[in-house]
Amino acid sequence: MRDEIESLKEEQRRKLRKVRARQKRMARNAWADGFLSGVCGTLRPGDIAIDLGANVGDISARLLASGADVIAFDPEPWAIAALEKRFADEPRFTLHNAAVGCAEGTVSLLRADDFDGDEAKASVKSTIVEGGRAVSGGQFVEVRMINFVDFLRNLIARHGDVQFIKMDIEGAELDLLDALDAAGLLNRVRCMVVETHERKFKDQRARFAEQRRRLSEKYAPTHINLDWI
Repeated sequence: MRDEIESLKEEQRRKLRKVRARQKRMARNAWADGFLSGVCGTLRPGDIAIDLGANVGDISARLLASGADVIAFDPEPWAIAALEKRFADEPRFTLHNAAVGCAEGTVSLLRADDFDGDEAKASVKSTIVEGGRAVSGGQFVEVRMINFVDFLRNLIARHGDVQFIKMDIEGAELDLLDALDAAGLLNRVRCMVVETHERKFKDQRARFAEQRRRLSEKYAPTHINLDWI
């Protein structure tokens, strides 16, 4: 009898944890939606917004609706096909079929283990960083990587400061954020939001925490925000 009671209690605790996690996700999604709406309200025609990890382009579409010029990057071939179809007639949309990093070259894009079962859902997990949860490396494709530090530096030299960057690049943000900070380029971006992936890369959690502490001390959350969904 006691074992049955404990089992019921544990089941109730499990359900409560799931409810709380769902509520937390909903709250973060609502915050991110409101934050993006605020950003889009500040963008004007001719402004530059960059979507790193564009996937199927939902964020790019909202940025385009603001009147800004959008530069999008994604290395996943499945997502590229969707982006090309969605924005084929949009002259203010520039698409780069490439991963972003700190060097030029070719890298392995690791796909989720269940990629073939649900490409639309699994494509958001594709990453160039090894060791991620649910990405064993059994599925991969070779893709081009550009040096985004150089790309951004050259873009700023030609057009001036960038108004907005969204970064959701499945763990590659660790190296890239450090490189952009060291190059002094984060000060040339009006606002950047970043989804960090410490839950996906367990072995890198200490480094994620240290980077978050350092950047939060240096930049205001309205400037560099590491709490994107």
